[in-house]
Amino acid sequence: MDFSAFQFPTTGSGNLSNFKTDFLKGYNDPDDAKDDLEKGVKQLADLQEKLYAQDQYSLLVIFQAMDAAGKDSTIKHVMSGINPQGCSVTSFKSPSTEELDHNFLWRCMKETPAKGDIGIFNRSYYEEVLVVRVHTEWLGSQKLPVSFPSGKPDNLFWQQRYDDINHFEKHLYHNGTRILKFFLNVSKAEQKERFLKRIDSQEKNWKFSINDIKERKYWNDYQLAYNEMLRHTSTDFAPWYIIPADRKWFMQLAVCNIIVEELKSLHLHFPVVGEQQKADLQKAKDLLLAEED
Repeated sequence: MDFSAFQFPTTGSGNLSNFKTDFLKGYNDPDDAKDDLEKGVKQLADLQEKLYAQDQYSLLVIFQAMDAAGKDSTIKHVMSGINPQGCSVTSFKSPSTEELDHNFLWRCMKETPAKGDIGIFNRSYYEEVLVVRVHTEWLGSQKLPVSFPSGKPDNLFWQQRYDDINHFEKHLYHNGTRILKFFLNVSKAEQKERFLKRIDSQEKNWKFSINDIKERKYWNDYQLAYNEMLRHTSTDFAPWYIIPADRKWFMQLAVCNIIVEELKSLHLHFPVVGEQQKADLQKAKDLLLAEED
């Protein structure tokens, strides 16, 4: 199934409000989506094995979303079949003192995947144009060599950060890293229901923080920040996909499908064995067969 309709325009003119949070692309039965997800997980496992063996490309998958959109569960289900040896998941929380002593990309640079690997970012350097844009006072801890006469960063400051991100991602692309960026688009109403479930369900209490309610008050500010981020950083070499997140079963299927199609586009294959290697393999086989039990 083609999920290209979820790609945010790379022309700088898209609008987040044009993307629905409950769109199901013809799926009415969660069981049908579950069956297709299982097939996709198997395809992903096969492709990852070739990616690892070929050792030429890597894949960076970035998840951004409002709280309770389903980042953790999507990573869990979509990546359930792959070999952990060739995959890493990094969750970025509030920056440490060491991280604040470096540029805003530094801590994520260190975690980008090696050739042959899949790297997953649960939140990322995009927080630096999202939460920091909503809470500009947090910039005070970043020791920036600039001042803001008006008290707040101007548009030039944010444009510079968008440019830094785009240049960084283009550098990764030129060196063999393919980048997929997913915004899990959950509605405010659905977020409320999921928060209530976390409060009412004892086994989910640990997931809830009172800060989640405080941040919910800034919903509109975050939507504006996301829209600006998407318009400035959705590129041909590192596109953003806006995934409807009100139904987790469909969200997981869509993410899996897009990852599979991206890996397919690389025409991955197992390394071809040369004549000398074939001769060595035959020699090794002969030696093993000649051994006495």
